[in-house]
Amino acid sequence: MIVAIVNPRSANGATARLWPEIAPRLAAAVGEVQSRFTQRPGQATELAREALRAGAELVLSVGGDGTHNEVANGFFDGASPVRPGAAMGLVPAGTGGDFRKTFGWSADAREAVERLRSGARRQIDVGRVTFTTDRGPAVRHFVNVASFGIGGLVDDRVNRTTKALGGKLSFAIASLRALLAFRDQRVRVSIDGGETRELAVTSFAVANGQYFGGGMWVAPEARPDDGLFDLTIWQGFGLSDFVLRAGRLYDGSHRKLPGTTTARAKRLRAESDEVVLLDVDGEQPGRLPASFELLPGALTLAG
Repeated sequence: MIVAIVNPRSANGATARLWPEIAPRLAAAVGEVQSRFTQRPGQATELAREALRAGAELVLSVGGDGTHNEVANGFFDGASPVRPGAAMGLVPAGTGGDFRKTFGWSADAREAVERLRSGARRQIDVGRVTFTTDRGPAVRHFVNVASFGIGGLVDDRVNRTTKALGGKLSFAIASLRALLAFRDQRVRVSIDGGETRELAVTSFAVANGQYFGGGMWVAPEARPDDGLFDLTIWQGFGLSDFVLRAGRLYDGSHRKLPGTTTARAKRLRAESDEVVLLDVDGEQPGRLPASFELLPGALTLAG
């Protein structure tokens, strides 16, 4: 059984208009596809989990990065996989397209259909973050990048506004607005169980994939199948850096800038006396304290 989880509101509603064209192409490429449409945030996770429990061997995520994150979360029930061996496929059709860029995949949904036709499969790592919400502790998986600092504030701003200008420009405008009032936040971090260090950070990215924030090449050497997170820490970055050095954030050369530190890890713990918001695959689910853990090869990706 093949099930497509479709977010009709992604890309400001363009996905709803595109799906009647893409659905028959998918059926011709991979076989009969059952469609499930989301109506609210978080529902893609529920629909994916239900499909897997009903026997789905391939679940397609049709939307942007937020939809892909929700569908990936549906592959897990707490710490356990729902249906080992089942695969997730991506049909890009949303504002955010950071995750697909790590694989060199375009935003063309028709190209995604041909990619899925090949039947190729690969195992990728998944991140699991345990974090804090107003209702208590929560757990979320991520396939691309989680971060804390300015990213969480930007997500909050972006998700409150229209994305009609597209992913990159929407994130850029939200970043500028957030940076007007932002100052580095003090956090305490322990990496791989080591000594706790106190840092003042603009952004601390925990990367499984390479891109975040509407196309910033935050972790150029990250590989989603190498069993490690790539960590990118920005300190002392202000509005002028995001304006005057924007090109270096998008081409990966920010690693040579003063205030950028990189490392690799399998797990880390972060806490703060301030309210430090999280960014998890472009969504803003909660805040520190949080623990990040890498799950090697935990998800089968189609295409």
